Amino acid sequence: MAERRLMLIEDDDKFAATLKRSFERRDYAVAHVRGLEEALAALETFAPRYAVVDLKLAGESGLACVRALAAHDPSMLIVVLTGFASIATAVEAIKLGACHYLAKPSNTDDIEAAFQKREGDAGATIDGRATSIKNLEWERIHQTLVETDFNISEAARRLGMHRRTLARKLEKRRIA
Repeated sequence: MAERRLMLIEDDDKFAATLKRSFERRDYAVAHVRGLEEALAALETFAPRYAVVDLKLAGESGLACVRALAAHDPSMLIVVLTGFASIATAVEAIKLGACHYLAKPSNTDDIEAAFQKREGDAGATIDGRATSIKNLEWERIHQTLVETDFNISEAARRLGMHRRTLARKLEKRRIA
């Protein structure tokens, strides 16, 4: 069982309970924590082989958790889950030590498959679809949010927009 130890870093308790139960049914020992401090404390007594990290945690970025987990154990397989997928955060997550990055909704099957895909796939199909202006804007907003550690006021300043305008845009397309 030591081989199938998973740390789940998720601040949405309902989603975490569902995911935890699903992994436990697959014979994983699961430790659920809500953020970086809890994760660091749990690492003192729990040595996971796998980790699932939500990108947007209450008051902090999941990327800090990815960095801490990878520093603690470089061989740990870390999957980042997000309801707010962007190229910028995907690149940062991989650079910081994640083996995969999945957009929500993702289930246990998707996550287990991601743990198996540690190596890149040079044969992956390239989507010829052009990026829309809305997607480009959204990626720029998200990149700026990552750069500012999800500080909305600072991100709005850097983007040259009013804080309330940015808040409205974020409400339309929730970060999860």
